[in-house]
Amino acid sequence: MTNYPHHYIVKASGQPQGSVTAEADNVLPINTAPPVEFGGPGDQWSPETLLMAAIADCLILSFRAIARASKLDWQELTCEAKGVLDRVDGVTRFTEVILTAMLRIQTEADQTKAQRLLEKAKQTCLITNSLATECRLDAHVQIDQ
Repeated sequence: MTNYPHHYIVKASGQPQGSVTAEADNVLPINTAPPVEFGGPGDQWSPETLLMAAIADCLILSFRAIARASKLDWQELTCEAKGVLDRVDGVTRFTEVILTAMLRIQTEADQTKAQRLLEKAKQTCLITNSLATECRLDAHVQIDQ
């Protein structure tokens, strides 16, 4: 890991109609559009869905690092991020994010440790820590025997 601060640069471009293209060094560009709720086509990533993707992705990557450091064996972690967008005091913003995480592990003996590490991943996720909205975690650990 490199020293802080880190810098992340994304360039977006668009015309009066159509998709917006977002680009960053060394990754494929993506096309975005407003979601259906804002009159968009609903068939492309939107700023709203990208934010939820960033939150779910960050939880999994945070958990991966914490589990590795804690020597927890696990098979799979899925995370659904559900954002509630509302208008509060004349400002449209996310008022809540609910994370539903499902972690698969092999042994029942690791269940308490796995649950604790999921909570720690939520607490250390840099994306949720950067948001002003409440983020709740509904974590489930499944034992595959």
